[in-house]
Amino acid sequence: MIRFFILFILIQLVLFTIELMQPVQSYAIIPFTEGIAAVSAWLVQLFDDQVLSQGIVLRDLESGFAVAIQAGCNGVEAMIVLVAAMVAFPSPWRHKLIGIAIGFIAIQALNLVRIISLFYIGQWNKTAFDWAHLYIWQALIMLDVLIVFLLWLRMLPPHPATPPAPTAELDHARVA
Repeated sequence: MIRFFILFILIQLVLFTIELMQPVQSYAIIPFTEGIAAVSAWLVQLFDDQVLSQGIVLRDLESGFAVAIQAGCNGVEAMIVLVAAMVAFPSPWRHKLIGIAIGFIAIQALNLVRIISLFYIGQWNKTAFDWAHLYIWQALIMLDVLIVFLLWLRMLPPHPATPPAPTAELDHARVA
């Protein structure tokens, strides 16, 4: 358990450091976030054609209201926590990679719901937007990470049973 916890912290430290590097931000994180904004706009446009995305911004053309998907709102940090937990846990790499892929889908799907709901809550009430953004959705995204990790743990194959070490009684019984 201590090994898992130390690895979990170290992997997060490395991944968060990499994420904050300017080249990673410029070539991976910002384009990824722009993609999330575009997918969010596409989903909303299925029933509201007055919405478009510009870079990381999701904007309502009629009201002018917009939300910018900033760091912490793109699901990357939640994925880092999940990846760190799965990589730190002793399991076969095949299972880790499957868990990470499924976790990515689960986190990003919920994050799209988050972004779209905040987009509409913000048009309705600024106080409700702030409360939902800072408290409700932060907790729900991390709860999603925890649930994905716990479900992944349940799906892991059982560890092979290690045979018990021979005791002095067993050794003495074999001699007699």
